[in-house]
Amino acid sequence: MNFLHTMVRVKDLDASLKFYCDLLGLVEIKRKESEKGRFTLVFLAAPGQLEQAQDTFSPTIELTYNWDTEEYTGGRNFGHLAFAVDDIYALCDKIQQAGVTINRPPRCGHMAFIKSPDGISIELLQKDKPLEPQEPWLSMPNTGSW
Repeated sequence: MNFLHTMVRVKDLDASLKFYCDLLGLVEIKRKESEKGRFTLVFLAAPGQLEQAQDTFSPTIELTYNWDTEEYTGGRNFGHLAFAVDDIYALCDKIQQAGVTINRPPRCGHMAFIKSPDGISIELLQKDKPLEPQEPWLSMPNTGSW
């Protein structure tokens, strides 16, 4: 068995691509538009797994954008996506500067949680060993849920 992808339904494809690609650094590797089915599929891969993803389309995130409006609920029920990152503090700072709430700050230098524009919980994990705890993260409280 091989893990292939995780599908996430999105309301605003442009906002989601900005979040996943511009802020998190994922790379679009495939796009499919279906006029008949009235949807767009966009497959994203992490830069460190780009070659594998381009060859096998795994592991990827499949963003599914349905052209007709639909209300999606239960993002918390989905669970979360998890990404290993080179510098959790630098990424959290970048994300926060872009106006994204850090729901669970990386106080321990190892783990943080944020949410996508569609309310999908995303866990950020420091690669290798945790960074030394530091401010402002150390004293930052949790915000909302994740």
